[in-house]
Amino acid sequence: MIRIHLDEVTLARTRIAISPLLEMIRGLEILHRHPVSVPWPYAEWAQGATEALRATPGTAPLRLYGDLYGTDHGRPTPDVFTPIPEEAFPDLDAELGRLRRTSPALVREQVEKHYPEGAPEFLHRYLEDPEGAFARLADAFAMFWEQAMAPYWPAMRTALDEEVLLRARRLAAEGADALLLDLHGPEVWQAPVLNFPKRNKESSLVAVDQRLLLIPLIFAENITMVSTDHPRIQSISYQARGAARLAGRPAGNRPDPADRLAVLVGPARAALLRALSRPATTTGLAGELGLAPSTVSEQLAGLLAAGVVQRRRSGRSVLYELEPSGVSLLSLLSPPDHDG
Repeated sequence: MIRIHLDEVTLARTRIAISPLLEMIRGLEILHRHPVSVPWPYAEWAQGATEALRATPGTAPLRLYGDLYGTDHGRPTPDVFTPIPEEAFPDLDAELGRLRRTSPALVREQVEKHYPEGAPEFLHRYLEDPEGAFARLADAFAMFWEQAMAPYWPAMRTALDEEVLLRARRLAAEGADALLLDLHGPEVWQAPVLNFPKRNKESSLVAVDQRLLLIPLIFAENITMVSTDHPRIQSISYQARGAARLAGRPAGNRPDPADRLAVLVGPARAALLRALSRPATTTGLAGELGLAPSTVSEQLAGLLAAGVVQRRRSGRSVLYELEPSGVSLLSLLSPPDHDG
């Protein structure tokens, strides 16, 4: 169990950010964690990503992450290889630029911290020629992005924008305490301590006068990660909702003859109602369900008229969510194997 004690100042400075670079790094970890069969919803993506790594020599520096993870994923990775974002919505070029400018002194400091017995051979190049080694690593990420990530990024970015919008609204309306209680994952918030179950590991950290940075990731695979090397920031990455958009079809997507909700309102509206178990935008719903935005808008209009869905504006976005009557409708008519 990892326990992070957060003082009131750190909690009050809670912020949310996304990171294209961390998405790639966690994607590489998924490939390393599942060398034979990558689970849904990452399996389709994994086929193309594996081929990109195999067929493109320029991606060879990315093998570093397999070496860092090892066979048991038991050693923390120095933050210089998993840098946290400095902005809420950084683009990939900005993050790769920071990676290229990694401080040699910081590399030495973190390698000595995580490898007190001495740096392993695969890290020697980052100690002896940090400028050249990190430049090659950034180039490898750029190649991997174009071949394996770019085709998926529009759908991923829509899901992440919705996630940040929902979390930011909760943070503004109810505070960081409510936001941490609402995270979906293995972490447990028992103020003022955030607990993370970790097998064969016991540690306790204290965050005083720092900033808590939450980073939702599509490629988190329901695993929460904590970064503690930064002197002023405690960073926590967690599973964002919307990972299903990576898959060609939802898991278990078979017709259900017992689906009374679909019989009553039609398959498209039934799918929309179930997708609205969390607030979403028209664009997000279209990407998740594989429907044209015009079709989603048309179906939402009917659900709004029926009083089972409501819309509300949050900044420049319009979010749709279930009315209490919509929640009741799902509960009454959804078959047992639907989440509703």
